[in-house]
Amino acid sequence: MSAVRICYNASGLAAAEFFRLMHCPICSFHDTKVVDSRLTQDGLSIRRRRSCLKCAYRFSTLEEMELLDIVVVKNNGGRESYSRAKLERGILQSLTKRPYTQELFDRLIHTVEIDIQKKKKREITSQDIGEIVMRHLRRFDKVAYIRFASIYRAFADVSKFQTEVRSLVGRSRRTKK
Repeated sequence: MSAVRICYNASGLAAAEFFRLMHCPICSFHDTKVVDSRLTQDGLSIRRRRSCLKCAYRFSTLEEMELLDIVVVKNNGGRESYSRAKLERGILQSLTKRPYTQELFDRLIHTVEIDIQKKKKREITSQDIGEIVMRHLRRFDKVAYIRFASIYRAFADVSKFQTEVRSLVGRSRRTKK
């Protein structure tokens, strides 16, 4: 089975155009038929089974919202369009040499983006994004969380680093009881 990820903006216009022109991944024929559609478990994406009308090859697509219209306000006051790739790079740096699967990583990115969407703002600060990432990384991988926090919070000395580790260890002990 082959899977294709499709993202579309909130208006859905790009999606409609894309589906009309969707090509088969095997024969590149320009038309496919939807055989089955299902909501994903979180209810925020749609998985579709498709069939090529020329070669009958079946494949899956995953449709989810893309955060296109959000502007990130940087710490220096500058503004830039939200970039999923930039979010992924930042989190990947903290996960270097850590055990995780691509599926878990994709789910982590997805949950971070859902929280960004829940803010319902056209602008979000990089600080807000950093806090959202840290909240999810804390549950995902504690070592990655500390790595991310050390850069995000710009620890100036070892004592701040130690304080963050103690805080993390203290929370872990409280939740295990």
